[in-house]
Amino acid sequence: MARVLAVIRKKSCMFTAITFFLMGIIGYLAHVVFGTMLLAGNEKVTAGLLYPRESETREVRSLDGMWKFARSETDKPSQGLREKWYLKDLEKSINITQMPVPSSYNDIVEDEKVRDHVGTVWYERKFFVPQSWKSQRVFVRFGSVHYEAYVWINGNLAVRHEFGHLPFEAEISEHLNYAKENRITVLCDNVLLQTTIPQGKVIEQDSDSGKEIVQQYSFDFFNYAGIHRSVHLYTVPQLFIKEVILNPQVTEERHGLVNYKIILSDNNVNASDYKIRVVILNKENENVAEAVADDDFTGQVLVHNAELWWPYLMNIKPGYLYTIEVHLVNEQHDVDIDVYRMKFGIRSLKWNNSSFLINDKPIYFRGFGRHEDSDIRGKGLDFALLTKDFNLLKWIGANAYRTSHYPYSEESMQFADEHGIMIIDECPSVDTENYSQKLLENHKYSIEQLIHRDINHPSVVMWSIANEPRTQQVNADQYFAEVARYTRFLDPTRPVTAAIAVNSKQDQAAQYLDIISFNRYNAWYQNTGRLDMVTSYVMNEARTWHEKHNKPVLMSEYGSDTVEGLHILPAYVWSEEFQSQQFSKHFKAFDQLRNEGFFIGEFVWNFADFKTAQTYTRVGGNKKGVFTRNRQPKAAAHLLRKRYYELASELDSIHQKPDNLYEYTSQSQNKLQKNEL
Repeated sequence: MARVLAVIRKKSCMFTAITFFLMGIIGYLAHVVFGTMLLAGNEKVTAGLLYPRESETREVRSLDGMWKFARSETDKPSQGLREKWYLKDLEKSINITQMPVPSSYNDIVEDEKVRDHVGTVWYERKFFVPQSWKSQRVFVRFGSVHYEAYVWINGNLAVRHEFGHLPFEAEISEHLNYAKENRITVLCDNVLLQTTIPQGKVIEQDSDSGKEIVQQYSFDFFNYAGIHRSVHLYTVPQLFIKEVILNPQVTEERHGLVNYKIILSDNNVNASDYKIRVVILNKENENVAEAVADDDFTGQVLVHNAELWWPYLMNIKPGYLYTIEVHLVNEQHDVDIDVYRMKFGIRSLKWNNSSFLINDKPIYFRGFGRHEDSDIRGKGLDFALLTKDFNLLKWIGANAYRTSHYPYSEESMQFADEHGIMIIDECPSVDTENYSQKLLENHKYSIEQLIHRDINHPSVVMWSIANEPRTQQVNADQYFAEVARYTRFLDPTRPVTAAIAVNSKQDQAAQYLDIISFNRYNAWYQNTGRLDMVTSYVMNEARTWHEKHNKPVLMSEYGSDTVEGLHILPAYVWSEEFQSQQFSKHFKAFDQLRNEGFFIGEFVWNFADFKTAQTYTRVGGNKKGVFTRNRQPKAAAHLLRKRYYELASELDSIHQKPDNLYEYTSQSQNKLQKNEL
């Protein structure tokens, strides 16, 4: 505890000008000597974190709902730690309000000091656990807290975690009062520094009321904070299934070969006393295969004539999932000690210097960059919104999206598995710069946590290690060589990419990627308004990337801000006409590039409008969505829908298009449609 509090107190000292100066010097020195440092060998490893599911041997209880909430003063971020607010009810130390969990706290109250808060906030709630849980092991699990979290149970520190957007948990069995009331207290710190993922910096500025602490960051989305995803209590037996790692493969005979590794909570368990029995169930819950693991709790199970996992609109049965049922069995008594179930898909991925294939069929990605963002709840998990978004993805005919620019909720990954939506899974490294050894360590640890969480999802087809990193800077070469190497070490079964915004002559990272993804805003950020300077620019840049690196290329971002309802002829920036025509100019480039055999995908920026930091270039946020923030279509959404379904028909032989794709216009409509795209 003393070491943890010392770390926090040290962090709180950054709010002095002297510390900022010293941090700047340290950062500069780290930058200079980075090239001589050892880049590998000190990686952290995540354990456990299976998604909480009930079974014959497990109970799960949600702690979602209304929590007590308090905001620390910005210039006193460690006050609650010094005064030990976690040792008693929070309202005895500070004025509290109510805050829903999960949600971002920023937009819930009508107070700019909460919306723009920099520093720490506190959450608290009470809960009971039954006496029957005393014979079990009890864990608390958070889907995510942004950015750094400390959790106390009845005044006892249970866990510390950094990296927003990723889950963490801790066993709390010894801290609980069974058959009595318990208190959980959470400290959340949203401060971003040059060594956090993502990066930011804090400065001190003069204001009308004196000195103010201001959080700065270069990424173009609002730094929402709070307990963003669900909080659960769950029980497991004393010896339990801690991890399930799958590597399904497709044999030449089109059977499914499911390789598995099971990790138990006790590494020293005697294998002769226990066995692992694995059962595979199909979508109808029928037993289609089973096996008993080897003594090291690894093995294979063969699923004959397997139904493969296919993306949406690439097969009449997209998103087919099996269930793996893992039984930890006591050999002597032949009884289940623990049972865990999870869904998975069987599919193969392959890639070469020009193509990316799923189940030996070439993929052409048609999708979006997205954000977890909506009115009021910010980045908080919301199942109604999640359902709506996936309905819209399928309505528009998309087959993929990138989790720009951070890991999305585990629930959204499950939705993607079920709906057959492919995911480019991105770690929260955005606008990466000022490379240092500490930043590298955090970057690698965030990727490790991401892969640990998502490795079993069939929807995840690619890892993205950064968005728009400053890859022209000194040390970018060594830095991204190591990040890419480590990502492949963790998972060699999926390709590695990054969304590159630097031009190919200056970039130093693309050489280490498997797939080249590039972001470019022709006719918007460059040559603004010039729709005659889109098609050839896109084609030339894509060809340059491929010629330089001899790898598949996709465009990971393109688009323009658009105010819904603004109509101007001739097309003019910010109008719906301009967005539609700019898209059309890109479509022409994409089709010609596809015919050249190396271009594998197009991703619109963005799926829906989203909130950003306050700036004169943003009216209420970023307006590049084809849907508004409340998920209503702009004109470009209808154009994009026609294109995506036409591509599905052309490339994937899906000929059953929606009845309302084209409204009736005239008898010559069918002939016109063929020439439209």
